[in-house]
Amino acid sequence: MAGFWLGPKASIRGYRLIGFDSVGSTSSEAARAAQGGDVGDIWFAALRQTQGRGRRGRAWDTAHGNLAASLLVVPDADPAVAATLGFVAGVALSRALSEVLPRGTVRIGIDGAEADNGRVALKWPNDVLADGAKLAGILLEAQKRPTGQIAVVIGFGVNVVAAPTGLPYPATSILELGAEVSAEAIFAALSDCWVDCFEIWDSGCGVAEILGRWRASAAGIGAEVAVKREGDIVRGIFETIDDTGRLIVRASDNQRVAITAGDVHFGATASILK
Repeated sequence: MAGFWLGPKASIRGYRLIGFDSVGSTSSEAARAAQGGDVGDIWFAALRQTQGRGRRGRAWDTAHGNLAASLLVVPDADPAVAATLGFVAGVALSRALSEVLPRGTVRIGIDGAEADNGRVALKWPNDVLADGAKLAGILLEAQKRPTGQIAVVIGFGVNVVAAPTGLPYPATSILELGAEVSAEAIFAALSDCWVDCFEIWDSGCGVAEILGRWRASAAGIGAEVAVKREGDIVRGIFETIDDTGRLIVRASDNQRVAITAGDVHFGATASILK
């Protein structure tokens, strides 16, 4: 399994793991498992993926030594509630990354100011930042099992040894942040943090608690934001996320705009977005 291992909580709960040194896409492996009737609670993890994908079909390949991991779950919840698993994933991943990053370093927020919630922050809808730069991303995809039941594939990508270059926003890696931690060790921490957060979520009964934890680690609340949607750009102040996970922006006319999907930009990037 390419040296990957589950954390003790994940092992006790019966999660399974298939590891790879290199693979096309861990999420594709999980999707095939769902289509084949797998009951879920199975991880696919790799040190490199060559055909990975991000939001809106964007390519997402990784350098060898970074972490690509996908979890297949079959939640006992309707699709709208199951969509909030993205926030479960964000809280779990931010907690795991906080555990491995060195402490006592200057905490930098998204606009260069000192942040109150630590080095690691969550950026709506699916990114994890460290010192204001993208460190990790999350992607949810629904898959239909042969029974007709909906399964969810949750993909995680973490820049462990290297961050991509040439992006319109800053990106960083675990190594650049001063920690020499393997992708395998980060995965083990993530697998246990997932167990804790998924049990809080409790088939959707604990969504409010998860969203509260997400807000407590959110990047940019109270800051100017620009959200690029299909066909327009919404500008204003990032006010909060509501009880369904929508981004709430207070626009210049003081209207509150609820956003379900879009690319979020802060600071200088927001000001030049067209």
